Order: sequence, then C-alpha cells, then structure tokens
Amino acid sequence: MMMSFLILVMFLIGNMIFVSKHKHLLIVLMSLEMIVLSVYFLLMLYLMEIDYNLYMLMVFLVFSVCEGALGLSILVSMIRTHGNDYFQSFNLI
Repeated sequence: MMMSFLILVMFLIGNMIFVSKHKHLLIVLMSLEMIVLSVYFLLMLYLMEIDYNLYMLMVFLVFSVCEGALGLSILVSMIRTHGNDYFQSFNLI
C-alpha cells in the first residue's frame, strides 16, 4: 500500500514538472522518464500481485529505452542547430 502511494506521488511530481518547466527540452525529457519509470514500477507491482509473467515488463522497458534514445537524439540535434535547448530560441513557423 505504501509503495503504490510512493509511485503515485512520483507520477504526480513528474507530471507537475512536465507542465510547469516547459522552457528546457532536457527537463521535459527527464520528467517524461520519471513518469515512465513510475508507470514501470506500477506495472511491476500489478503483475507481481496477480502472479502473471513479467515478460510484458521487458517489452515496456524496450519501448521506454527507445523513447529515451529518440528524445536524446532530438536534444542533440537541437543543440547542434540552435546552440541551446530552449524552446523559445527557434521558430516553429
């Protein structure tokens, strides 16, 4: 019970950071990884509770690693082209 409360708090803190700190791409990516990590822990607790095979956790982990690598590649290309990771430094139009 206490562990699920901590996971919920972790999820909510990640969402609050994602909503409030949207100036830097790196902070947004780190908050997304915190959200993914909390969902991973929640999925692990749920699958262990129902005594199910944990193969689905490996699939989820593969997709979350791919998401993190894609985010880092976008961050590197943005820093190379614009010099920083501010969202306000480049024009979307």
